[in-house]
Amino acid sequence: MIKLHCTQKLIAKLPMQGGALPQGGKWQNSLSKQIDNNPLSGWHANLVILHRRNCVLLVHNQTRFPLFMIGLTKLDFAALDYHFADCFINTLLKIGANNEQLNTAQTWLAPHCIEKTSDRSVQGTLNLMAGNIEHMLWYDSVNITECSPYKTAAWLSERPYNVKGQKDSIWPNRAMLQLLENG
Repeated sequence: MIKLHCTQKLIAKLPMQGGALPQGGKWQNSLSKQIDNNPLSGWHANLVILHRRNCVLLVHNQTRFPLFMIGLTKLDFAALDYHFADCFINTLLKIGANNEQLNTAQTWLAPHCIEKTSDRSVQGTLNLMAGNIEHMLWYDSVNITECSPYKTAAWLSERPYNVKGQKDSIWPNRAMLQLLENG
């Protein structure tokens, strides 16, 4: 399982039952949640409305690696696991992940376990990234529907971010590729 810490705005859009999303027409039993030691577990997610479109911005807690999904509908929220996997693999391709790293990422992908947000440091990174996207849209006079979500997430991952309690900044693209390399 991959833990996904969501804001209240996003939780209101997700069709959940017992902290789980529908899996193949069935609901997962929340009592049988096992996180194991999945290095991809631990993401924070926020619903961001840009140009009247539902967008979801996700950030991996450990590496600060972002994912960005544009124009989600009610059915897309129900299939968030699928969209997460698609966005994650395609963003890895955009930052230049090799086949070994992509295979490692594919083996670690799992259904999501939804919880409320918990880490204020990661929430700060989420807000900073959302501000960067808004600035890009305004400065370049671009409509959100013209943006590539994978390219935008790769663009966000190419800059350093600070983490509370750490002296050095994290470069998300490098940190995620290193995490997949060590896997």
